[in-house]
Amino acid sequence: MFESSLIELSKSALASNIKYIRKIIGNEIVISTVVKGNAYGHGIDKFVELAEYCGMNHFSVYGADEALKVFQNSKPDSEIMIMGWIDNPEVEWAIKNDIQFYVFNFERLYSAINASKILNKKARIHIELETGMNRVGFHTTEFKKLFLLLKENREHLSIEGISTHYAGAESVANYVRIQKQHKKYKEAIKLFNQHGIIPRYYHTSSSAATMTYPNMRMDLVRIGILLYGFWPSPETFIGHLTKQKLHEDPLQRVISWKSKIMSIKSVKMGEFIGYGNSYFSRRKMKVATIPVGYCHGFARSLSNSGRVLVRGQRADVVGVVNMNLVMI
Repeated sequence: MFESSLIELSKSALASNIKYIRKIIGNEIVISTVVKGNAYGHGIDKFVELAEYCGMNHFSVYGADEALKVFQNSKPDSEIMIMGWIDNPEVEWAIKNDIQFYVFNFERLYSAINASKILNKKARIHIELETGMNRVGFHTTEFKKLFLLLKENREHLSIEGISTHYAGAESVANYVRIQKQHKKYKEAIKLFNQHGIIPRYYHTSSSAATMTYPNMRMDLVRIGILLYGFWPSPETFIGHLTKQKLHEDPLQRVISWKSKIMSIKSVKMGEFIGYGNSYFSRRKMKVATIPVGYCHGFARSLSNSGRVLVRGQRADVVGVVNMNLVMI
């Protein structure tokens, strides 16, 4: 290979993770595959293709740029939901291509309505509510005006969802705050329903909330980090293992970063290895050099502390991580 390393994504690992999540939440709840942050660094184009192969057809992104990438690499029947940034000029593009997007203030709502009128096509929106995160979302004080606009523009708006986001479901320290948010959300939903505003989905749960608070899963869950084989926090991981009476991690890492050994040499006891004098050999050692360094993303902070796998066996990083090389 021309490059000194490569990223490999495991189809079987992703399929296994999806199967396990399904075992926990059942088959009725929709899983929206979160691919923000370039699919958590896995690469949107490749990961979307992999996810669709494994049966996923609903994708959540942060911004319009990510939505475009998913749109370009997904099947026509897959759904795309923008949870964050979309500038007003891109709203028309989203509506034209059936891209769903969050509406959390009146500026975006007006933009959606106006674009819908121009295109003569409904905007597929998710109403985000402010329940205590104090980030984005409609507050209860804005509901009167919001209800009026939604009713007056029924022919221009398709209410795909009503959502909120919990402020730290990955930590028990936030338990009381999250319970208050959930209560506020349910109270808000009653008001929406009383005004005849019934969405396609009610959704509030991220990966952490999905695993920690079963009663908050509702119609759709927004699953990101779990699909990739990671846990939102040690607390979430340990709590789930305890609750499910498991003795090992049920998830598998989808991503592998692979390279090759480019050199092996013997180093005598009493020698320094690499730059400076940060590593001193206290015994005769066999040291291998790998053509990967901090310019590739192998952090310099892993000097003398990182580990790699060599044919399944752990090997310690020795010395300072170089720009293009690491010694093990």
